[in-house]
Amino acid sequence: MQPYEIYQEWLQSPYFDDATKDELRSIANDPTEIEDRFFRELTFGTGGIRGVLGAGTNRMNSYVVRKATQGIAEYILSLGADFAARGVVVAYDNRHKSEEFSQETACVLAANGIPVYLFQSLRPVPQLSFTVRHLQACAGIMITASHNPAEYNGYKVYWQDGAQIANEQANAIIRAIERVPGYDSVGVCSLDQGGKQGLIRWLDERADEAYYAEVLKLSVFPTEIAPIAKNYPIVYTPLHGTGNLPVRHVLQELGFTSVHIVAEQERPDGAFPTVSSPNPEDPLAFNMALQLAKQHEAALIIATDPDCDRLGVMVRDDQGEYRMLTGNQTGALLTHYLLSGKQITTGLPENGALITTIVTGDLGPQIARKYGVKSLKTLTGFKYIGEKIREFEETGAYSYLFGYEESYGYLAGTHARDKDGVVAAMLVCEMAAYYAGQSKNLLQVLQELYAEHGCYIEETRSITLKGKSGMEKIALVMNTLRMNSPAVVGGLAVKTIEDYLTSKVYEFSFVESEQSKEQNQKAAWIACEEIDLPKENVIKLLLDQGSWVCVRPSGTEPKLKVYVGIKGSCQDNANEVLIKVREFMLELVEQMIQD
Repeated sequence: MQPYEIYQEWLQSPYFDDATKDELRSIANDPTEIEDRFFRELTFGTGGIRGVLGAGTNRMNSYVVRKATQGIAEYILSLGADFAARGVVVAYDNRHKSEEFSQETACVLAANGIPVYLFQSLRPVPQLSFTVRHLQACAGIMITASHNPAEYNGYKVYWQDGAQIANEQANAIIRAIERVPGYDSVGVCSLDQGGKQGLIRWLDERADEAYYAEVLKLSVFPTEIAPIAKNYPIVYTPLHGTGNLPVRHVLQELGFTSVHIVAEQERPDGAFPTVSSPNPEDPLAFNMALQLAKQHEAALIIATDPDCDRLGVMVRDDQGEYRMLTGNQTGALLTHYLLSGKQITTGLPENGALITTIVTGDLGPQIARKYGVKSLKTLTGFKYIGEKIREFEETGAYSYLFGYEESYGYLAGTHARDKDGVVAAMLVCEMAAYYAGQSKNLLQVLQELYAEHGCYIEETRSITLKGKSGMEKIALVMNTLRMNSPAVVGGLAVKTIEDYLTSKVYEFSFVESEQSKEQNQKAAWIACEEIDLPKENVIKLLLDQGSWVCVRPSGTEPKLKVYVGIKGSCQDNANEVLIKVREFMLELVEQMIQD
């Protein structure tokens, strides 16, 4: 069916409520909007669904949530009654309609005879991941759109190990959703019915206490930092999200009593009225926290995103100015702190491992090498780090020590299998206090790491390309780059190309020309190695001097992402090279879009 026909079907069907139909009538004279809302069903990707709130098949709404949940229910039931009887944990964040969507999810699962453990109020993503493991549930569902703008919401699916679903489960769930006959074929019970049948079970404070206990076990030097923590001034903002209570609780337990909360951003609010984007990667999200920090001369500012799986950090320097750490810098600092701390306290295992991703900076792995710790890279997305943790447990090949992404996600410990902003907040504050006891701030520690391992700097640029035309342009760029990769980027020669869609590494070589044996040298990219990772639409160019660039479509937003990683002899040199490489890549991508 064509988009307009599906639009008319929604208007005429008695199944869809009046509010939905009123919203659709309001766009009756906007064919572009109608097409965008109905040209496809909102895609269930490798971890779940995410989209703009609104009526339509390509929007987040109760009907889309119900249909997705029906497919998940049928997949769970296909794995056996005993498996399904373990139940599904459902949690939600502060976004518009999150509570409603969580209840819709619970009611569809219960209508299918699957028990549900439902939180009574909002909780962070890492607690959902932990609780799935703690209750030995078969799966978990989190209603969240992470750090996306206010008009978004989403639906993330976790498996029995607490990690986001692997590709195998994702593909099976996608097929199950596709088999659901229609939106009006989904069975739904009421919350009261599910409760009376014993299928919807409300979680209480015991779930919180169990999570906090595991988080606090991950403190490295709790005794050593206690005298400093008491008067160590910190400003924290949860950016209207789920982090407020859990982050403050663990900091208080560690003895941080001088924690100042940004009052205007303390309470949950899906409209995010004080920020243009609730993303701790965005310096603008720190504006109010900066004002409060200056009032209290805070040594540290921390911010968590709405579902509290990401952490942003600002540090006060020697001149009293606040400087923002990148996700790569925070990850490298935590790597150094955790590994050096474990070496002192418990000792490092012989098979210890650090896990990062193919677009994460290389300083952390360099530090790990110093401590004899193996460094492994996965595809982008913390689900792949979670898969590695499970693999380590099953095979005993490595002992997981720490994992992080450049996009401000970190996980110490194996209590959860997704990035944990609560743990990260605790460890960053502890780390800052620990080095304060040595009369150093985190910026000074970072400079010491640069002096020892080399100066690594990274930058990510996102190009927003919305709608159907945007999807087509993103595909065009990736295909063009794949077919016509440059040999030189910003003055640095391309040494090899990693194409994660073909799972091959290519090197620039000269081969014999079949057309003319007299002109027997023809330049070409030749496959020289296999990539042992799942296939994904990503291209990474490895450059001279340990630098690199990478291009990939975002898995959660209508964006093309360009990553640059530079290793320089010093910061000035690294910054100079970064500008050249970044500008070359952005101009190249823009030319591809225009062509």
